[in-house]
Amino acid sequence: MQTEDNSCVEDAEAQNNRHIKRRKVLTNEERLAVYRVLLQNVVYGRLKRGVISMLASTYSVCKKKKKTIQRIWKQSKNTGDVRNRKTRNCGRKRVQLDTTLVQQIPLAKRTTLRSMATALKTSKFASHRLFKIGVLRRHSNTIRPLLKEENKIARLKFCLNMLESASLTHDPTFKGMYNVVHIDEKCFYMTKKIEKYYSLPDEESPYRTCKSKNFIHKVMFLVAMARPRFDEQRNEIFSGKIGVFPFVTREPAKRSSANRPARTLETKPITSVRKKVMRSFLIEKVLPAIKEKWPRDGFDIRLTYQPPNSPDLNVLDLGFFAAIQSLQQKERARNVDDLVTIVVKSFEDFPTDISDMIFLTLQTCMIEIMKKKGANLAGANLAGVNSAGANLASSNSAGANSGLQSLDALLH
Repeated sequence: MQTEDNSCVEDAEAQNNRHIKRRKVLTNEERLAVYRVLLQNVVYGRLKRGVISMLASTYSVCKKKKKTIQRIWKQSKNTGDVRNRKTRNCGRKRVQLDTTLVQQIPLAKRTTLRSMATALKTSKFASHRLFKIGVLRRHSNTIRPLLKEENKIARLKFCLNMLESASLTHDPTFKGMYNVVHIDEKCFYMTKKIEKYYSLPDEESPYRTCKSKNFIHKVMFLVAMARPRFDEQRNEIFSGKIGVFPFVTREPAKRSSANRPARTLETKPITSVRKKVMRSFLIEKVLPAIKEKWPRDGFDIRLTYQPPNSPDLNVLDLGFFAAIQSLQQKERARNVDDLVTIVVKSFEDFPTDISDMIFLTLQTCMIEIMKKKGANLAGANLAGVNSAGANLASSNSAGANSGLQSLDALLH
């Protein structure tokens, strides 16, 4: 009995569905096809007899009144566009947000979409929808170093010293920087605190351990880098890589262990790099490496310091360290020797043409610093540098003139 009742209900629903009139909505491709057929059947500005009925029958729309086909023809004559006007013009209207209210909200309440939605008295989904369509944007804000007037003057002087003195009056041009060696130090860690991996759903997740994540083993390196040189066909003549020198020592093991007997030489990082250690590395390693790259006598080496609070005026801090660190983190280091080997290999494998691009980016940074009167480069656009070089002549002129005026104003 229950089966018969269900079948009766289904038959009744099917009978009712036959009498429901569903209006067919043509897609934009179908409307364009209809428009083309109508154009092919126009004689002296009028449609041939029976064309509209034929198209209505073909596409199963309004066979009696033929309003859909007529509407397409009328729309084509008025605007020339037969696309459906329902797109983004039907359904529930979206909630309109007054953008002036967003500016009135304190920045402390605009750190997440949820907190900002609460301040706007709207839902989180509405805020997220506004973010997706571009009404709102995400901004990562970092704290910049505080620059005093003395710092700004030093930054301007440093940038102006990198310009050819003879070209300041008419066409400011940067020096080639081929006789400058950038030297800086950086710590490379065995691993990162938080690492991201991609794996299969049934694959076991990696398990990493450390006694304290705040004291991950690291090694400090001293890197010396010069600008690479190319010939007219962009063939490499000089890579510019002077050397990378780890602050490590080789000491004999005091006790035996399962891994090695006593008095076996072990590589240990120098934990305290002070003036004496830095001087010895410069004299015993960096200077001999420079002379090895340029085998001639009569050197006039001058030690020049970059302005304080200005990591953007050194090619190593500007991009080279981050690049080789990215290469280093792709390999796994089990001990200090592995870390040193990986960093040295990353240094040697780094592409030379990209090193030259970092030097061009340094010149762009100097231009922006001169334009901003020695201030920080917050929001500066440093794009547009390619491997073949950059045409910075017009920017040089504006930046140098602004830098000279700013320097005079700050000095007085």
